[in-house]
Amino acid sequence: MTNLLILILAAILLIGLLIFEKMEKTGGVLQTKTPLSLLFVLTALVQPHPSPEYFQFIILGLILCLAGDVFLALPGEKTFLLGLISFLFGHVAYVLGFVSLTGLDPFRALESLIVLALSLWVYLRLRPYLGPMKGPVAVYVFVITAMLSAALGLLSTPGLNLTGAITAAVGAACFYLSDVLVARDRFIRKRFSNRLLGLPLYYVGQFLLAFSVGLLK
Repeated sequence: MTNLLILILAAILLIGLLIFEKMEKTGGVLQTKTPLSLLFVLTALVQPHPSPEYFQFIILGLILCLAGDVFLALPGEKTFLLGLISFLFGHVAYVLGFVSLTGLDPFRALESLIVLALSLWVYLRLRPYLGPMKGPVAVYVFVITAMLSAALGLLSTPGLNLTGAITAAVGAACFYLSDVLVARDRFIRKRFSNRLLGLPLYYVGQFLLAFSVGLLK
């Protein structure tokens, strides 16, 4: 029942967020985005925690992403950079969470090569538009590549609940894709369509990761 109430409230807030994004009202974006992101932190907290180490890394990542959401809702290059750093460390926390269950073996899997190829293509598309952000964005792309690769490794890890592994892997994939759309919106062409697709992907990804803490074992 608690999960259902959280999801209903999240859906309402997401609709409001998209409306304010369309209207380009920073105050409204901040007022809807902050409680919406707090909800994915709350979601992880109310789940069972069969793997305490995994839970600790995921909750840390969710909190860092909450901070990143607040920074990105504010105007200015400095707040954008702070948001980028927050999300970067959030992704690192997710990587550590996935690796705590899988070990490093998944990084040798075919899936990792596919993700790496996709990330390289994305970076090469972005590179002409990045200016002085080439280095930071390259580091960020590397980290989200590791995050998605590690998440996919859950699918072939013995002893994990398959439903939980799929939940985490799909969540990581949604987060990865939402990051690509954020970069496209920021560096290539600012369009509401990027946020219309990217924000639902982002929040679906974060909520799936939050739910995964109670499903993997």
